[in-house]
Amino acid sequence: MPILKNPKTLTWTAHSRAKMRYYGLSEARVKRIIHSPKRIEEGIAPKTVAMMQSAGSPKHPYELWAMLQDVGQKRKVISAWRYPGITKPGSEITLNLLKQAFEESDSGEK
Repeated sequence: MPILKNPKTLTWTAHSRAKMRYYGLSEARVKRIIHSPKRIEEGIAPKTVAMMQSAGSPKHPYELWAMLQDVGQKRKVISAWRYPGITKPGSEITLNLLKQAFEESDSGEK
């Protein structure tokens, strides 16, 4: 398991804070979505990534989403929302692509 030397710091947009307040999500909950997502997809906005965790009960499931954008050494949380129900997977980013991006960024720091 690779050890992250300098993890990216999270910055929050005013839009993301407003959405978190509206949907009753805390910063810790959004960080948990980012840290251990069930699914990762390409974001709707350019150069963004959306991460999802399922939540709720089997009878009333919902999904929690967070949209991120990497800007230099920072990771900007653009939006966070709660989706009622279960969405179908869209264009998933494979684990190999994420590993390649990590290896490229890791080799560039040395």
